[in-house]
Amino acid sequence: MTAQPRLLSPVLIAGCFIILVSFAIRASFGVFQIPIAEEFGWARADFSLAIAIQNLAWGIGQPIFGAMAEKMGDRLAVVLGAIAYAVGLSLSSFATTPEAHWALEFLVGFGIAGTGFGVILAVVGRAASPENRSMALAIATAAGSAGQIFGAPLAEALLGAMSWQGVFLLFAAAILLVLLLLPFLKTEAPPASKAELEETLGQILLRAARDPSFAMIFLGFFSCGYQLAFITAHFPAFVTELCGAIAPGSLLHSAGITSTSALGAVSISVIGAANVAGTLAAGWLGKRYSKKYLLAGIYLARTVVAGTFILMPITPGSVLLFSVLMGGLWLATVPLTSGLIAHIYGLRYMGTLYGIVFLSHQIGGFFGVWLGGRMYDIYGNYTLVWWIGVGVGLFSAIVHLPVRERPSLPQPA
Repeated sequence: MTAQPRLLSPVLIAGCFIILVSFAIRASFGVFQIPIAEEFGWARADFSLAIAIQNLAWGIGQPIFGAMAEKMGDRLAVVLGAIAYAVGLSLSSFATTPEAHWALEFLVGFGIAGTGFGVILAVVGRAASPENRSMALAIATAAGSAGQIFGAPLAEALLGAMSWQGVFLLFAAAILLVLLLLPFLKTEAPPASKAELEETLGQILLRAARDPSFAMIFLGFFSCGYQLAFITAHFPAFVTELCGAIAPGSLLHSAGITSTSALGAVSISVIGAANVAGTLAAGWLGKRYSKKYLLAGIYLARTVVAGTFILMPITPGSVLLFSVLMGGLWLATVPLTSGLIAHIYGLRYMGTLYGIVFLSHQIGGFFGVWLGGRMYDIYGNYTLVWWIGVGVGLFSAIVHLPVRERPSLPQPA
């Protein structure tokens, strides 16, 4: 009797911890929006542009780190990513101008690329058996949400005890500690056909570039980045300024959440908590049903949730309900998108191909964060940015429907 391959492995556990720390820090940047702007008297768009540049640099760095991992080793990519992350955070703590923050966010973005989904999901995907791969990718993705659960509230709590500069330095030390997990990130090359082994990176990139399905997956991931980055960067400030007051004696007030500022940070945590369940559910469903239809359904559900929320009065109850519903859909696209790429194009160059698709996600993230700050400065609210997010979400739901899910086999030489 053949033993069933194990789902949990040292590679999966180590990868989860690395993503958890990386995303806990990354998810906290929205909490710094108001403190930094108020200290230096900046417009809202100034620090928003720094976070937008971080998202764009993350997207540019993702295929670079993916290719680096596949050519020179996963662990080298993680080391360089952690160092870039720590240096960017440390130097940002001394920056006093918007331009300095903009420049340093390139380092932070590259750091997230080296310690985030592109590299780690490729490692986890190669280490998992075919029957466990969808669930393993979902667990690693859910670890990012677990980081989000406590990242923003932790930053909010630390800001009560120290300056934002001190928090940045503390986070820089934390990301360097993940390097202690590197010995566990060791995988064997996945089984591949002779044609796959003979195919070069350039050949598979050309094959993907000619495939309409790859283009549709690339375009569809744009709205995911737009919506997630906008909410991560601006939702705490949005809630702080627009949400109705928390009533004394209410459950939130009794739990110690007495201000809309605290609710804004907690809402990011609630999104992360809900997404742990949502991402694991997506992984389970992705093993059993069509990934492209699941993706279309998630994007459509996001469109409905976001559109309904902005049409309703902004109250503590509606904020929490939105956080739960959007959280269940938050990163559920990641295991399905990465799994779809692995299924269509194989595992050998999954990191690079996913990195290219993820660039679209981060271009969307750049515009979501930057437009959020820019539109706020012009109109004094975020309404237009929300409705753009609703529109691109509907586009993503539609564009996934024609994707071909059959494996794309390399052409024999």
